[in-house]
Amino acid sequence: MTDPQDQRLGVVVVTHGQLANELVNAAEMIAGELVQFEAVALGWHDEPNAARDQIAAAVARVRGPAGVLILTDMFGGTPSNLGITFLEDDAIEVITGVNLPMLVKLANLERPQSGLLGIARQMREHGREAIRVASDLIRPDSDS
Repeated sequence: MTDPQDQRLGVVVVTHGQLANELVNAAEMIAGELVQFEAVALGWHDEPNAARDQIAAAVARVRGPAGVLILTDMFGGTPSNLGITFLEDDAIEVITGVNLPMLVKLANLERPQSGLLGIARQMREHGREAIRVASDLIRPDSDS
């Protein structure tokens, strides 16, 4: 019998400042202990090579047979640009625009049913769907 842990997806959250740590902490408050999750908080003065080494070490710690998702704060920023350098490895995918609902969903993803790219696309859609304008929900007929 295969251990479900053998199929778990690794997750590395990489952001400017302490956002990565706080997102992972908040996800853990909601979903419980996070397995194979790492946060990499890049400082404003971190050298790119040293920052890339931090990401590589985090990827190595969470890597499993299902692959690794690197989630970054915004496309075009240093975390995203460094994350993209890992795409040469087919077992790694990068998603930009990380949000808390994405991390909670990933925390509860026990046995990935689709490939890494499919999971990344599902998480992108989940993240988008989680963004709401409250007035649209409360007053759906409002034009303001």
